[in-house]
Amino acid sequence: MNKKFLSAAVTLALAAGISGTALAAEGSLADVPKDHWSYAAIDMLVQDGIVEGNPDGTFQGGRTMTRYEMASIVARAVEQSKAGDLKTQALVEKLQAEYGSEISTLQADVKALKENAEKVKFSGMFRVTYDHDDKADKIERWNDRFYMDLHADYKVNENWTAKLQSETNHHYSDGHNGDAGVIQRIWAEGNYANGLNINVGRTWRMLGMQPVLLGNETDGVTASLPIKGTGLSANAFYLALPDKGNREAWYGAGVSGSIGHAVDVNLAYAKNDMNKGEVYDKNGTDTTVTRDSAFVVSAGANVAKNLRLTGDYVQTNADDYNKSCAVKLEYKGTKLDEKGSFGIYTRYFKYNENGHIKADEEWGSLPNNGARGWIFGVKYVPSKNVEWHTFFSKQKVNTSSTNDDRNLFRTEVDFHF
Repeated sequence: MNKKFLSAAVTLALAAGISGTALAAEGSLADVPKDHWSYAAIDMLVQDGIVEGNPDGTFQGGRTMTRYEMASIVARAVEQSKAGDLKTQALVEKLQAEYGSEISTLQADVKALKENAEKVKFSGMFRVTYDHDDKADKIERWNDRFYMDLHADYKVNENWTAKLQSETNHHYSDGHNGDAGVIQRIWAEGNYANGLNINVGRTWRMLGMQPVLLGNETDGVTASLPIKGTGLSANAFYLALPDKGNREAWYGAGVSGSIGHAVDVNLAYAKNDMNKGEVYDKNGTDTTVTRDSAFVVSAGANVAKNLRLTGDYVQTNADDYNKSCAVKLEYKGTKLDEKGSFGIYTRYFKYNENGHIKADEEWGSLPNNGARGWIFGVKYVPSKNVEWHTFFSKQKVNTSSTNDDRNLFRTEVDFHF
């Protein structure tokens, strides 16, 4: 069954009780003359959202319309007529009966499109960083960068979500490209009604509340299950560091969660699958493992209004340089959707070269082989989804082989999407 756009639209206008003398907005549809007898009715349909017109702003009332186009118009008219009088509703219901099957098909198609669109979510951020890194009386600029972090989630079913992360990292001061935007990490996350969480694949993970014991990408699996009657969860993990050659894998268990109104804890013990001691590979190369077990004790508490204290203590079974710690005090904090929000923090850290598994270098601000010192930083949201972060760090590199002072100033702006 074919109908003309013009006659069909006017029929709906009359069915909806629209007067032929209704006031029309200026220029709603470019190709309907304002002196045409149907102009006011068609314009009112446009204003009410029943007729949408074409992307170029025209009506094209002389062309043939399909039953599905007519069904789409009728479906919108049905919604508009619900508040109308009985006569109007009766007329529209007749049209609905005629195009009922097409309307059902359209509704099913829209629902399917919506469900598919909701399965995939993208997020990320773009960062600009400037460093003034005075290390051992030498200014280093290798951390000046343009960086983009892109995340994608695909909801597989009600329990599982597949995830990926792609990083593009360009250093603008020394000319090298860094990571060129490949997909660095892929993993899947499962969440069940009983609170069980499973995470498997390659992604960035840490043990503790701060990435002192471990803060790095790993290949492996983690599992977490709430302990009934408490605010705590029992955790288990198997994590392999994605390094070539003498690759380390760690396994262990822990407990994390809330133990009070404003107190959180995170405890973990990890064991290496490599034996500590003097070890040589088939080529006679020394591959000595300095430690094969480690633990972390972490706690965080709100010590006053808008003031939170977090501490991590780490110890491995290495013979020396085997302890690390970090204490952070934060005042307020930024909210990306709240312009003008801010946070101030200070942090003391002492990382020993054998006092971690693989601590996070935090974009080179903390040497992975050992350092101690202070950081003072400020974060501010100048506009929605934009965060400015600036900090100063005074530290002393402290290892068995070197002992140098370092002053680091960094400022960066993140654009979140």
